[in-house]
Amino acid sequence: MSEKRIGRVRLADDVVPVIASIAASEVEGVVSVADNMTSEILSKMGMRKAPKGVKVSIENKKVAVDMALGIDAGINVPETSRKVQEKVKEAIEEMIGLEVVDVNIRIASVLLPKGE
Repeated sequence: MSEKRIGRVRLADDVVPVIASIAASEVEGVVSVADNMTSEILSKMGMRKAPKGVKVSIENKKVAVDMALGIDAGINVPETSRKVQEKVKEAIEEMIGLEVVDVNIRIASVLLPKGE
């Protein structure tokens, strides 16, 4: 049986950045995405909005992501960044079906343990 197209699917502008943000926040050592405390507070209330520090460009069904992260002090930055890149790429490709060609990470802040 052939699949019949019954309409179009369009993504709102903030969908891909939110997917990237959620995926990155699941990696151990990442304490915030875009160092945006407003997003962190809203997410605890079950609400999502496009994070300011996640920029996505889509051209010819290929996705490039630039994101800023806040991390815990003492983590291995290259290893954690690689895990974030893999997680973000996998999440976008699985959920949306577009090829991710770049996930660029900028460490925007480091969370020091209390008392330091």
